[in-house]
Amino acid sequence: MLHLTDIQLQDNKTFLAMLNHVLNVDGFYFSTTYDLTHTLQRLSNTSPEFQEMSLLERADQRFVWNGHLLRELSAQPEVHRFALPVLHGFIAMHSCSINGKYFDWILISRRSCFRAGVRYYVRGIDSEGHAANFVETEQIVHYNGSKASFVQTRGSIPVFWSQRPNLKYKPRPQISKVANHMDGFQRHFDSQVIIYGKQVIINLINQKGSEKPLEQTFATMVSSLGSGMMRYIAFDFHKECKNMRWDRLSILLDQVAEMQDELSYFLVDSAGQVVTNQEGVFRSNCMDCLDRTNVIQSLLARRSLQAQLQRLGVLHVGQKLEEQDEFEKIYKNAWADNANACAKQYAGTGALKTDFTRTGKRTHLGLILDGWNSMIRYYKNNFSDGFRQDSIDLFLGNYSVDELESHSPLSVPRDWKFLALPIIMVVAFSMCIICLLMAGDTWTETLAYVLFWGVASIGTFFIILYNGKDFVDAPRLVQKEKID
Repeated sequence: MLHLTDIQLQDNKTFLAMLNHVLNVDGFYFSTTYDLTHTLQRLSNTSPEFQEMSLLERADQRFVWNGHLLRELSAQPEVHRFALPVLHGFIAMHSCSINGKYFDWILISRRSCFRAGVRYYVRGIDSEGHAANFVETEQIVHYNGSKASFVQTRGSIPVFWSQRPNLKYKPRPQISKVANHMDGFQRHFDSQVIIYGKQVIINLINQKGSEKPLEQTFATMVSSLGSGMMRYIAFDFHKECKNMRWDRLSILLDQVAEMQDELSYFLVDSAGQVVTNQEGVFRSNCMDCLDRTNVIQSLLARRSLQAQLQRLGVLHVGQKLEEQDEFEKIYKNAWADNANACAKQYAGTGALKTDFTRTGKRTHLGLILDGWNSMIRYYKNNFSDGFRQDSIDLFLGNYSVDELESHSPLSVPRDWKFLALPIIMVVAFSMCIICLLMAGDTWTETLAYVLFWGVASIGTFFIILYNGKDFVDAPRLVQKEKID
C-alpha cells in the first residue's frame, strides 16, 4: 500500500468499512452438506449428474451472495469443496410436537443478490427483469421420513419505477415515462413461470393516493400480457384493515382459498416418491415487500401447513392449527423474526406490524413500536442509505475498485446550500429560543424578534425540504441509471 496516495489510502479505509458493514448484517448462512439455495421440489427434479456436482457449481446463482468473492475459486474444480455458497436471508429450524407426534418445522427465506440494495435506492426491475427485494420463502415439514414444502415469493412491483429519498416522509413514486415496461415485465414473469409455474399475484398497495398509479400500471401490464399462467388480485391492505380491523384479512384468504388448493404443495413420502407437486406460487408485494407482505405470507403458509399436517397424520380430522398453543407460539414468532430479518436487510430496521404476526391481533403497543421504527427508517433512508447501497454494490461486485482511476469515486462535491442552509436554520431556531428565554419587560419587542427568527428558521426548513435531494446520503459508486 506504500504506493497509494493519501486520498487512495483514505478511500481504502472507506471501502473496508463498507465490506465490514455488509458482513456485520445478520442473516448470512451456509451449509457444508445441504444445498440451501434450492427448494425441496427443485432438488427432487435433478439428475444424478447434478447430485455429483459441488454445492458451488449447482447452486441457484440468484441466492449466492458470495459469488463475486468466489469468482477465482470457481474456475478451480479441485478447491470447490472449500468454496461454499452463502445465502442471505433468514432460517429458523424447530423440533415440534402435536398430539405426541414429533416433526421438524423449518422456514427459509432466500434473498436474491440480483438487483440487491436498500429501500429507496432500489425499486422496481432492471432491464433483465430482476425485481428489487426479491425473496423466495420456503416452509418445510419433516415427519417420519416424509417431507412437505410450500414456497412463496415476494418482489418489488415489476415495472420501471423509482422512489428517491428527498427528506419527505414518503417520497412520491415515479414511474418511468421512457422505459419499455412490457419488455422488463415479460422478462420477469417468463423466468418466474419457468422456475415456479403458475403465478398468483397479490398486490397489497393502496388503491388511492401516491400508490394508485403503481397499482393501475401493474393491473394494466398483467391484462396486456394476457398470460393464462398469471392471476392478479388487488387487495388494499390499509383500507380493508383500517381501525385495527385485521380480522378482515379473512376476506383475502377466502378469495384465494380455491387458488391455493389448485397450486397445492410439494410432498414426498418416506420412500422418496413424489406424492404431490406445487404447481405455482403466490407472488405477494406491497411497496417495500416487507410488512404487509409478511403478514399475508404467514397466513397463507399456515393454511398450507394445516393441510400438510393433516395429510401426514400429525393433526386429527377437524383439528385446527390455531388451537395448538405451543406450536402456534413457535410459528408466529418465527414468522415475525423472518419479517424483522428481511426488513433490517432492506429498510434498515425491524418490520412493522409484527405484533399481529406474533399475537394474532393488533395492539396499541405495536402501533407505538411501529412509530419508533418508522422514525428510525426515515433517518436511515435519508442520511445513511447511500453508504449502505455502496457497501452492497462493492460486496457483490457491482463496483470494482480500480487504483488507476484518477478521480476518487467517494469524493462528492457539495454546493454552498449543503452547509449554509442547515447552519442558517439552526442559528435562526436558536435565536428564536434565546429571545423567548431572555424576554424582558417589552413583550412587543420580544415578540417581534421571536417572529423574525421563527419565520427565518421555518422558511429555511422549507427551502431545505424543497431541495431535499441535495441533502440526502446518496450512493456514490454505481451510476444513477444502473440504480434507477
